Amino acid sequence: MLDTIEIVEVAARDGLQNEPGVVATPDKVQLIERVITAGARRVEVASFVNPARVPQMADAESVIAALPDLREVSYIGLALNKRGVMRALATRDGGQRGVDEVGCVMAASDAFGMRNQGQSADESADEARAMIRFAHDNALRASVTIAVAFGCPFEGAVPQARVVELAKRVLEAGPAEIALADTIGVAGPREVGDLFAALRSITPPDIPLRAHFHNTRGTGIANAWAAISAGVGVLDASLGGIGGCPFAPRATGNIATEELIYLAERSGIAHGFDLEQMIAANRWLAGVLGRDLPSLVARAAEG
Repeated sequence: MLDTIEIVEVAARDGLQNEPGVVATPDKVQLIERVITAGARRVEVASFVNPARVPQMADAESVIAALPDLREVSYIGLALNKRGVMRALATRDGGQRGVDEVGCVMAASDAFGMRNQGQSADESADEARAMIRFAHDNALRASVTIAVAFGCPFEGAVPQARVVELAKRVLEAGPAEIALADTIGVAGPREVGDLFAALRSITPPDIPLRAHFHNTRGTGIANAWAAISAGVGVLDASLGGIGGCPFAPRATGNIATEELIYLAERSGIAHGFDLEQMIAANRWLAGVLGRDLPSLVARAAEG
């Protein structure tokens, strides 16, 4: 069992991208600043995607330009293709801080890949390899996430062997980190442990594994525990449990950062966050979005 984990805060990107109303740029910046104050040291701040398809991310460059220049914090921008990596690199032009990492995404199923990226799974793997190499050539850290690794909203179950095969292909490009995403929240703890064990068996020991869970069916935090038990030391989570995917029908939010913090604390695992400050950030964000957020830990703390 691990004695420490790293939590990547994704509320500003994955958390907000499915919101029906566009959140103002200053509020996005304040969200990022609040989670940093609470302890976040890796933050997914925006995605470089087509604003016509994901309007919430239309201000990606403006958000990034307004972020505090804190050397202890790493800012991550998500990209689906080489154009996205080029936009990530452009945030660093003219002496600007910009993003520190680019998160490349590929799909484990053809149907999801076509809807999300306009590419089959094999094509998205080839694109991810090209993105990683291009980022490396330009001194930008690049990781990769395999979306719908545990199940696709259009094709159903995704065979473990297929995920492993795709991972082998993208590992040839030398990503800094490789993640498996349960994009639609269908996984159970046993299959999480099995798939991460299979991934670890083909991944060089110097490449960390990362987990990204959604809580669509209420298994997200159990899956997080299964991943930690399998030796996965990096997990994504979203303030308040907000989130979803515009290209995955009925997919709900990510696991809540507050709940992952609580799980870690009760299990004697270090995480680097201040839970009370995250709960305060939850209440602030609830005011911005005009509704209570899903996190049960934050709701329990209200009394």
